[in-house]
Amino acid sequence: MAQYDITPDRTFSTPYAADERVTVFLRSVYGWMCAGLGITALVAYFVAQSPTLVVTIASNRLLYWGLMIAQLGIVFFLSARVEKIAAGTASLLFVLYSALTGVTFAFILLAFTGESIATTFMICAGMFGALAMYGTTTSRSLAGWGQFLFMGLIGVVLASIVGIFWQNAGFQFVLGFIGVIVFTGLTAYDAQRLKQMALALPSGQVGAYAVVGALTLYLNFINLFLMLLRFTGSRRS
Repeated sequence: MAQYDITPDRTFSTPYAADERVTVFLRSVYGWMCAGLGITALVAYFVAQSPTLVVTIASNRLLYWGLMIAQLGIVFFLSARVEKIAAGTASLLFVLYSALTGVTFAFILLAFTGESIATTFMICAGMFGALAMYGTTTSRSLAGWGQFLFMGLIGVVLASIVGIFWQNAGFQFVLGFIGVIVFTGLTAYDAQRLKQMALALPSGQVGAYAVVGALTLYLNFINLFLMLLRFTGSRRS
């Protein structure tokens, strides 16, 4: 959940101009998000179909953790440099991040049945779409959720690290349940925040902010999918 410092641009003062600006910005955000999900799916499928790549990644722990660290590095870099980074650079980094995520997601395709993955994806897409719509259209301010959701996100991240080393069924169930709550809340909260951001963007920075906004929603979708998969996923025999 990245935070952005933005300076209001007063040139968009009429309701019509404001609505148009929000529409253009959100169309770009969701377009990039969908493109990122598509890249992740294609790369995951390609890697999963290559036994050589799977064995190479699975047998080299240094390479696997290197991929994870690279993903985190891209997220932190984009969040910290959104005000200064060029739109083209932000786009390239987002595409790279989506591809790296696809590499790690290949192991999910191998671990779970295709039917359960497809079912979970449809459930996740429906939940995400409804929550994003709510966050964008509601007149109720969701700003009060921010601190609570951020604390929940930190808790989920720390618990997930513990879960890597402690494979306890009860613990994993509770983690998945809390994770679903946190990421559904973040989806609505970030959708509203992005709408507000569109009205206060500095001129000439729409492209970079749209890409980073897409990354925020992309992360919410991916993590919500992973949490739901704990309940609806069927492992291959």
